[in-house]
Amino acid sequence: MSLQWKGVFPALTTKFTAGDTLDLDLFGKNLDAQLKAGVSGVIVGGSLGEASTITEKEKEQLVKFAIDALQGSIPVIVNIAEGSTREAVRQAQLAQTWGANGLMLLPPMRYKSDERETVTYFTSVAHSTGLPIMLYNNPVDYKIEVTLDMFDELSAVKNIEAVKESTRDVTNVTRMINRFGDRFKILCGVDTLTFEELSLGADGLVAGLVCAFPAETVTLYNLIKAGRFSEAIPLYRWFMPLLELDIHPKLVQYIKLAEAQTGLGSEYVRPPRLPLAGKERQDILNVINSALLTRPALLAN
Repeated sequence: MSLQWKGVFPALTTKFTAGDTLDLDLFGKNLDAQLKAGVSGVIVGGSLGEASTITEKEKEQLVKFAIDALQGSIPVIVNIAEGSTREAVRQAQLAQTWGANGLMLLPPMRYKSDERETVTYFTSVAHSTGLPIMLYNNPVDYKIEVTLDMFDELSAVKNIEAVKESTRDVTNVTRMINRFGDRFKILCGVDTLTFEELSLGADGLVAGLVCAFPAETVTLYNLIKAGRFSEAIPLYRWFMPLLELDIHPKLVQYIKLAEAQTGLGSEYVRPPRLPLAGKERQDILNVINSALLTRPALLAN
C-alpha cells in the first residue's frame, strides 16, 4: 500500500478492560468510527496509546487486529519509542513482519542524544527497514529537537518521508517548506495548532481528540485545506477547549474520558496511570459535556 502522508492520522488510544487486558472489541468500534469519518491512516502504540506500558505481544495484537479490521482500506502505522538503537531496529523489523504500512519514529528515549547521535539513530533505524518513516519532532516533551540542519542530513535517507511537527513553533512549518520544498511531508502534531499549521501548508494532522471526535476532526481538516476558513474558524473555536486536553500531562486520561462520553472508548488506563477522580474528573467532564451540548448540529450523530 502506498502511504500518502496527508489527511488525518489518529494516534489511537489503547483500550483496556476492567481486568487490565486489551479490549479489542472496543478498539474495533473506535477503528470503525475513524474509518467512517474518513481518516487517512491510524497510528498504533504511540504515547497516547500508552506505549510505555503495553507489552510487545499486546502491541503485536493491536497492530494485527487493526490490519485485519481495516482490510487495506487505510495504512496502519506503528510507533517506535525505544532507548537503544538495537531495540529500535528490532521493533522496526517486527512491525514490518506484522504487516505495518509505516513507522512513526521518536528520538532515543531517556538519553538526550546530541545532533550526531540523533541523526545516526534515525539513519540506522531507517536503513534497517523498507517501511516509510515519519519522524516525531517534539523537543517540548522529549527534549531532543530535530533541527533544519539535521533534516538536511536526513534528506539523503529516502524512506524518511515525513515529520510530525510538535515543536509548538508554527513558523517551523514555513522554515521546513522554504528549505526543503516538498521533500518532507509535514503533519501537525499539536491539536491546538491545527488551524495555524494546516493553513500554513502542513500536509496533515496527527491528532488526539480525533479518538473521541472523528467527524469533527476530519471536517475541520477538509475545510481548512479547501480554504473555507469562514466555516472552519467557528468549528475550531468550538473545538478548542477539547483540543486543549491534548496538551496536558494527563492527556491519556483526559482523552479516554472524552471517548467514554462519546461512546467510542472507556476510562480504563494501565497503572501507574489511574482513572480521573474527584474534582479533576468533574472539571474535565464539564469541558467535555459543555462541548457536547453545543456540538455543531451539522456534525452531530
